[in-house]
Amino acid sequence: MRRLTCVGLAALALAGLVAHTAHSRTLKDVKPHRGVTAAHAMPIQGIDVSYWQGDIDWKKVRASGIRFAFIKATEGGDHVDPKFLENWEGARRAGIARGAYHFVYWCRPAHEQALWFMLNVPQDADALPPVLDLEWNSHSKACPKRVSRAVALEKIRTLLDAMQAHTGKRPIIYTDPKFHKDVLQGEFGEYHFWLRSVAAKPHLKYGDRRWAFWQFTMTGHVPGVKGRVDRNVFNGTEQDWNRVLRWLSAGQ
Repeated sequence: MRRLTCVGLAALALAGLVAHTAHSRTLKDVKPHRGVTAAHAMPIQGIDVSYWQGDIDWKKVRASGIRFAFIKATEGGDHVDPKFLENWEGARRAGIARGAYHFVYWCRPAHEQALWFMLNVPQDADALPPVLDLEWNSHSKACPKRVSRAVALEKIRTLLDAMQAHTGKRPIIYTDPKFHKDVLQGEFGEYHFWLRSVAAKPHLKYGDRRWAFWQFTMTGHVPGVKGRVDRNVFNGTEQDWNRVLRWLSAGQ
């Protein structure tokens, strides 16, 4: 996704003041953290969802000011999120830009996971680039193990290549500070990143890593979604986002 641009948070805070006034009454955080205050003022707000959010009223989500959604599609090599297709079509009908994400299982061969993603995710030209969700899954009962950095990087490259071949778009990499430090530091500079940082601005956790999306809270409140939901922001201005949408509408 070559036209996504990365801009400084300080400039974005100024650019997003008007947008912040419009959506601040509806988009909230159940447990706000002062370290991520800047994210609330950024103009292009989004969420990420899975079946845990239950039934979503996507029209209300869009009316609240949400502009994009990353939707869980697949996990490992044999699991499809039960709400994926419902959320996928619901977001589309509401006019919310959406992208599908795959959650990696480190004990499953990469080629099996790649095939599973390709079998279950539509090749919609208007979708955001797919996301590869990279984190250790130590709490999993089925697949808690870690692999070496070399093995992890090999699996990641296989999956990224397959996802790009399937969608025609270079994938976005989602990660957290631990996995980034263990595996991704210094790698994949040609990819856009979606970074989790719920207590500080991304540069304080990831150094000079450039990023396109920031997951800044897991305790968000958004009309149309029952309970808590992850909230995210796009690292760009309104004009930058409009360029992304034009890029998508052109089927690039």
